[in-house]
Amino acid sequence: MPDHSPSDRLLQLLQTRFGYSEFRPRQAAVCQAVADGRDALVVMPTGAGKSLCYQIPGLARGGTTLVISPLVALIEDQVNRLLSRGVKAGRIHSGRGREESRETFRSYLRGELEFLFIAPERLAVPGFAEMLKQHPPSLIAVDEAHCISHWGHDFRPDYRLVGERLEGLKNTPIVALTATATPLVQKDICVQLKLRDPSLFIHGFRRENLAIQVVDALPSERADRISAVLADPERRPAIVYAPTRKKSEELARELRGLKAAAYHAGMTSADREDVSVAFLNGTSDVIVATVAFGMGIDKANVRTVVHAALPGSLESYYQEIGRGGRDGLPSQAILFHCYSDRKTHEFFLDRDHPDTAVLAKVRAAVPPTGSVLADELRGSVRGVDAEDFEKALEKLWMHGGVKIEHGEAVSLGIEGWKKPYEEQRKHRLAQLDSMQAFTESGGCRMTTLIRHFGDTEDGTRACGICDRCAPVANVRVLDELERGIVAQTLASLSGRDGQAVGRLFDEATSFDSRVTRSGFERILSALARARMIEVLQSEFEKDGKVISYRRIALLAAGKRAKAEDVAAIEIDGDSMAGARAAKVKKKLGTTRRAGDGRAPVVADPERASELPKLFEDLRAWRLAEAKKKGVPAFRVLTDRVLYAICEERPTTEDALRMVPGMGPKLVQAYGEAILGRVNGA
Repeated sequence: MPDHSPSDRLLQLLQTRFGYSEFRPRQAAVCQAVADGRDALVVMPTGAGKSLCYQIPGLARGGTTLVISPLVALIEDQVNRLLSRGVKAGRIHSGRGREESRETFRSYLRGELEFLFIAPERLAVPGFAEMLKQHPPSLIAVDEAHCISHWGHDFRPDYRLVGERLEGLKNTPIVALTATATPLVQKDICVQLKLRDPSLFIHGFRRENLAIQVVDALPSERADRISAVLADPERRPAIVYAPTRKKSEELARELRGLKAAAYHAGMTSADREDVSVAFLNGTSDVIVATVAFGMGIDKANVRTVVHAALPGSLESYYQEIGRGGRDGLPSQAILFHCYSDRKTHEFFLDRDHPDTAVLAKVRAAVPPTGSVLADELRGSVRGVDAEDFEKALEKLWMHGGVKIEHGEAVSLGIEGWKKPYEEQRKHRLAQLDSMQAFTESGGCRMTTLIRHFGDTEDGTRACGICDRCAPVANVRVLDELERGIVAQTLASLSGRDGQAVGRLFDEATSFDSRVTRSGFERILSALARARMIEVLQSEFEKDGKVISYRRIALLAAGKRAKAEDVAAIEIDGDSMAGARAAKVKKKLGTTRRAGDGRAPVVADPERASELPKLFEDLRAWRLAEAKKKGVPAFRVLTDRVLYAICEERPTTEDALRMVPGMGPKLVQAYGEAILGRVNGA
């Protein structure tokens, strides 16, 4: 057999063991560095061929490659693929029986395996790491390496200790691989795994065939809109990501005319397997899943990836949309969101990251010397429920505040646990802020993602196919109501720049109770894209907790904006004014729906001629009032409210309060004047 140089050897392995004629872009450079014994960090998107970046070098180096992976499904998929190619691979994880695992490890010690896959928890088993040293692996691959960093979007405590538990294998090169790691996470991975002068391969994040669209829609609208999108057979197969287990089941039922099935971690493994297999073989063409679905699932022809709510981070979002269009054909990623989605994430953040004071209370109950069993500790901590106690203890352990030995013996750890814990919580909020900012950004969606991950090799040219580069038909100019909100917003910022979004919402929309927070957020996004305002992230501390919030800064274009500039602003979605006008038109001249607590009102044809006179009288009063206050007329009352007053003819303040759009503050301010005109008509 002729003597091959290493690069020839790598190509030969690619062709003979895996059946590929050539490497994908950048794969060869990664494989060469790892085969040469260099530590390496590989950050490449889903579907870019990361697995070969440890499999080819592992075979080239001979011996056994140890692969550490966080998910059983991912391990099973990789092992089955290798076995199907004649590669000798085994695995040890919680899903395998004890005797199966023992026999696999004996095969490893005999040198019979080319690859051994383990879950990170296996390294914590007493004596396991020591036994690895009896037959040291030739290469260690840490897959889904973002899980090792507490800055990562899917941090796993057992992963954090991988570097420490591999101390006995210092001479073995390590390659860390992930599809989603920001520059901060990349640095932390290298530190935690103690990589020695690692080669860094951070590239390939551009997806030429993936068109990203972001849609502002209320939760109640999304099932119908997703059904409409996926009704086109060309948009299927599809993955729909739902925010919770309950929502995945509801949405699977609500998708009309589609063979859809729910998938989440609360299902039995058998049920999950059935759903997964049905989707992979085409029996089901839509899977509605939580984030439990995806890792290790390789279905090349997914045409659409839908997010039914705002994801928690750009890292998880990018990883999930990467499951679309792996065959290279045109695919779409559609993200539905609205302001209220953020509240769901904040709820989970508070649940998973208790207040620092709770952690301090739990730690204070740990004896200064010796240890205490976790159950005994829980019984001694008053005023903290069981769920908060467990979360607090977990976070204390993760950040060194306590030590836990033998699974339950708790003893004191380091004093400096507070700062890293609070930094992690702050980072989680920053990830949510970045995700929300992505929905509001005015530039190319793909370019925004590429920059987020620090891909310095990409020229960050516009993709040409996202909703920013190629706007969809639902983009329109502002309607009359929205122009009024914009005018009030800009005026309010001129008087007091840098206001918090919540305060600005109250100020800019107090004249009209019909304007929802979600609608206002959509208007702010339009203003940001027009470069009239800038959305800034700020924070303050309250009761020991750091509260993140957004505030709005007025830019030069916003300061000099004229009516024609505002009229030219484009916004996504249906017209608020048009939708409301239709509702008002339906309300006038029809019976009010039953059960609203008021007597039915039917428009009287004989009084139709009276409506214009009273309406114009109210409009004249409104205009005079607006001039006195120096605000636009709609800032006092809108036409819709005036029409409702004309229709219902309230004669008392109690009756006036029942008019849609008339709240207590408006009745207090304008009730006497309005009732005087109604009673005099």
